[in-house]
Amino acid sequence: MDLQLKGKVAIVTGGSRGIGRGIAATLASEGARIVTCARGGSALETAAQAMRDAGGEVTALPLDLEEPDAGRRLVEAAVTVYGGVDVVVNNVGGNRRKPFEETTDEDWRELFDLNVASAFRVTRAAIPELRKREAGSIIFIASIFGREAGGPGLSIYNTTKSAMISAARIMALELAPEGIRVNSVAPGSIRFPGGSWDRRVKEDPEGMAAFVEENLPLGRFGSVEEVANVVAFLASPRASLVTGTCIPVDGSQGRSLI
Repeated sequence: MDLQLKGKVAIVTGGSRGIGRGIAATLASEGARIVTCARGGSALETAAQAMRDAGGEVTALPLDLEEPDAGRRLVEAAVTVYGGVDVVVNNVGGNRRKPFEETTDEDWRELFDLNVASAFRVTRAAIPELRKREAGSIIFIASIFGREAGGPGLSIYNTTKSAMISAARIMALELAPEGIRVNSVAPGSIRFPGGSWDRRVKEDPEGMAAFVEENLPLGRFGSVEEVANVVAFLASPRASLVTGTCIPVDGSQGRSLI
């Protein structure tokens, strides 16, 4: 199926590694022109060059999205280089695992800014450009732990991912009259080189084998490509009636009924 993404301009945050890099590469392979960013300039340029070598058109900006004007600068770069914006994928995020009682105001401020506010700043800056197209797609990379309890130690992560899903739903209602679709994607346990699941498997193969047996019905971790394929569909005009939803990509790992 042709996803009709050729020539579209897609912003993908956190494109230097993992899920963000996979999303950017998949969109590039479909002919989209990519603007991506990450804090680590060297890793970002390595990822961008790999996409270019595969035939993609990629602009990469070393950028810390926690800086107040970074979202605006990212969108301005897309407009300057490619003339506009069609797709925004908010992927940047992180975690700080500790019991709720031990969390501090600083923990909450820093993780909310990284996981939520940074994505909101990029999105606010991009909406006027999407409006000019009279169409577009905004996608938030959340987690199945934004849809259900993630377990002890994950109060900050759970809360911030739930916030992304909730805000995306309201944005979808507000922007639908202008043809702009807004969705979120909720990955389950995704393994990729250098990621947390990859590290745990190497450190404790027996324990992780037990985790897979108990928690992952398909008997394996998910892959970056499996998340990226869903995001590419949501980004494309082929998903023209899909807005205001959260799609789990988790191999039935999640336990939510909605």
